[in-house]
Amino acid sequence: MTISLINAGKRFNRDWIFRHLTCQFSAGVAYAITGPNGSGKSTLLQVIAGAISPSEGKIEYHPKSNQQHSGNPVNTDNIYLHISFAAPYLELIEEMTLQEFLHFHQQFKPLLASPAIPDIIRLIGLEKATHKQIRYFSSGMKQRVKLAQAVFSDTPVLLLDEPCTNLDAEGVALYQQLIAAYCKNRLIIVSSNDQMEYAFCTEQLNISNYK
Repeated sequence: MTISLINAGKRFNRDWIFRHLTCQFSAGVAYAITGPNGSGKSTLLQVIAGAISPSEGKIEYHPKSNQQHSGNPVNTDNIYLHISFAAPYLELIEEMTLQEFLHFHQQFKPLLASPAIPDIIRLIGLEKATHKQIRYFSSGMKQRVKLAQAVFSDTPVLLLDEPCTNLDAEGVALYQQLIAAYCKNRLIIVSSNDQMEYAFCTEQLNISNYK
């Protein structure tokens, strides 16, 4: 998939978060959105995800990645089917156990053909919490679940907002392993000002350039 922003901008009330942003994100490439805290990185990522609309300009989603934009644009109402999103502020269904949650998630966004759910739980190091309600998880455990539901969803686009929030050194290493093993050939966009979260990205966009 290719995602194109054309003269895009977003404001809240009279304050512009970013303006005049024209860029293209192409399949198989990992991008980092960088900038100081409070600069609007998360807002831009949510615009890319289709969660919020731009205040000016437009955003287009094309199913194939080439300069001619082969294929009709994907309807923005259905873009969520093509995008996985992980962020520390996104909520989990805490009344569910980990196993119940992953099975529930799979009903509306299919997971990769492999690994199976028990293997996913093992890979993220939470086997002992399989049947434990998520409400009793630590913040680091919850972040591992958020990463798992995004990384293992069968989508061409993966959006990550400060993905290592609440993770210890072992969790950070896990994040890097998941990216290397399961995210090849996907369009990845990471919003972060911490290089350890986006070291694998080959392209960078500094949002401070679009004020």
